[in-house]
Amino acid sequence: MAVIRLGDEPDNIEKKSITTSDPLTSSTWDERLTALEADLCEVRSSDPIFASTILDAYTQKPDLKQRSAYHRLDVIDRCFSKKTVEEILSALEREATQEPNDWISTTIGALKKASPASLKIALRSIREGRFQGVGQCLIREYRMVCHVMKGDISKDFLEGCRAILIDKDRSPKWKPWRLEEMKDSMVEQYFKKVEEEEGSKASTKEELVFFYDLKAVKW
Repeated sequence: MAVIRLGDEPDNIEKKSITTSDPLTSSTWDERLTALEADLCEVRSSDPIFASTILDAYTQKPDLKQRSAYHRLDVIDRCFSKKTVEEILSALEREATQEPNDWISTTIGALKKASPASLKIALRSIREGRFQGVGQCLIREYRMVCHVMKGDISKDFLEGCRAILIDKDRSPKWKPWRLEEMKDSMVEQYFKKVEEEEGSKASTKEELVFFYDLKAVKW
C-alpha cells in the first residue's frame, strides 16, 4: 500500500482515474489531492493519529509501470547495499548469471563504462550524505567539485567532456582505468578542504565562506 502525497505525481505511477477507499466512488488525481488537503486542514489536534487516520482513508496500491524500479527493489537492495563499487558490480554480475535481466545487464554496462574515479567518489558522497545535514552536504559537494575541476588527482572530468562534447568519439580514456587502481587514499583527497577554505575565517562549517573571484557566497 502507498500513501498519495500532496503535490506528488511520481513518474513510476500511471496517472489515471483513481479509486478511493469507497469502491462506489472515484475521482481524478487532482480532485483526490484537493480533497485530501481539505481533510488535513480540518485537523485541530497535534496528535499524529488524526492525520494518520485521514491518510489511511486515501491509501491505495499504486498502479506501477512494468519497467518501474519498484519491481526490482529486492535486487537493488541486495546489490547496492555492498560496501564498495567493486562489490556492487560483482553482486550485479552474480544476479545476471542467476536470472538474466535487461535492467541488470544495462546497469552493469553503464557502471563498466563510467569513470572509476567518479563511481568511487559518488558512492562515498552518497553514503556520507545519509548522516549529514544540508549545510554539511553543500560543503562536501563544494569540495568535491573543486577537486574535480582542478584535476590534480584525476582529469576524468575533462576527458569526459572531450569524449562527449568536443571530439564526440564517446571513447573516454579514464585515468585510472580500473576500479582497483582508484585507491581509497585517492578518493579521500576529493573530500579534503580546498585552499579557499584554508584562507577563510569561518568559525564553523555551517558559516563557511566560499570565495568566487570578486564575491563571496555565505551559506
